Amino acid sequence: MDVQKQLEVIKRGTVEIVPEDELIRKLSRGKPLKIKWGADPSAADLHLGHTVILRKLKALQDLGHEVIFLIGDFTAMIGDPSGKSETRKPLLREEVEKNAKTYKDQVFKILDPKKTKVVFNSEWLRNLKLDDVINLAGKYTVARMLERDDFMNRFEKERPISIHEFLYPLIQGYDSVVTKADIEVGGTDQKFNLLVGRELQREFNEEPQIILTMPILEGTDGVAKMSKSLGNYIGITDLPKDMFGKTMSIPDSLIIKYYMLLTDMAPDSIKIIKADMDSGKLNPRDAKAALAKILVTYYHGSAAAEGAEKEFEEIFKKGGLPDDIPVVEIPKDELESDGRIWAAKLLVLASLAQSTSEAKRLIMQKGVRINDQLVLDEVAKISLDKELLINVGKRKFARVRTK
Repeated sequence: MDVQKQLEVIKRGTVEIVPEDELIRKLSRGKPLKIKWGADPSAADLHLGHTVILRKLKALQDLGHEVIFLIGDFTAMIGDPSGKSETRKPLLREEVEKNAKTYKDQVFKILDPKKTKVVFNSEWLRNLKLDDVINLAGKYTVARMLERDDFMNRFEKERPISIHEFLYPLIQGYDSVVTKADIEVGGTDQKFNLLVGRELQREFNEEPQIILTMPILEGTDGVAKMSKSLGNYIGITDLPKDMFGKTMSIPDSLIIKYYMLLTDMAPDSIKIIKADMDSGKLNPRDAKAALAKILVTYYHGSAAAEGAEKEFEEIFKKGGLPDDIPVVEIPKDELESDGRIWAAKLLVLASLAQSTSEAKRLIMQKGVRINDQLVLDEVAKISLDKELLINVGKRKFARVRTK
């Protein structure tokens, strides 16, 4: 494919190319480029926010380029300070190794394994000696580090900045030196780190990488960046019915952005969807249903998508219940002496919330019903003297009883 046509593909959904003229020169050589993407395995599962970059990488693979998928098993133990208002707690090696094992399988739902090189940055970072680290630290100044917004904000507010946080962008940049990346792709929140890699390559007498930044995808709440910790995510390993239902819950304002960043639909077709919604010709709910079906088809197949759509319509249009509501048995030793249990704890034990803090947030958002009664008090205690039907939002159900 000629350079201009490659640029059209690369620019779709891209926020910034730094610098574009250098990218054109690299593409003009007619040789496959090394495209680096690094992901710290800080959680077990990837979500649709990650696929914004993964889909861009797949597009680059289809153009004939090689993707270097770098699993940051070493950097995850430092913790990326990007956007953080306080020092991030490093992960334990056991957590990192457990999460890293799942990443490879998940990315190959999108990437072509034959055109993907998987590397772990512990392969070279563990072997660095103290004098290597000091030499690396000498290639960047504190003043340049404080140009980073999150560091400057904390410095001005007299909040702590640990020295190891300064090492994070240096080490991520060193990954680019080792892999000899031609292009590095990342979210807009990663721009500082990516630029450090570009500068370090110069310091090591390598041709600097091109920076490709992709937009941040808001989660189902329509406000914050998609995140498992915020509970506003759609996981690529979510069950078909959950993926369909979560997609239906996004605000109308995100429909077009999701189509553009998460599907293969042609831009002209997306413009028609937008125009039809704006004119009232197309109901946003129908646009979301079509989007949900596309996404479930990508990750689970067309049969699963048909089933998820049918179940959604059954539950939401007819007020029915899903056929496969899981039954959860709570050990009696989890109950208090009077046979009751804290509502937030019950949601966690029933696998309807990942933590008590998430459970409390769901209750305060009026998203929890027990036997069709709305739970309004986050410290409410629930009696388990009989089986309960619990639903969180409109998608998650469980029948709960004691052992």
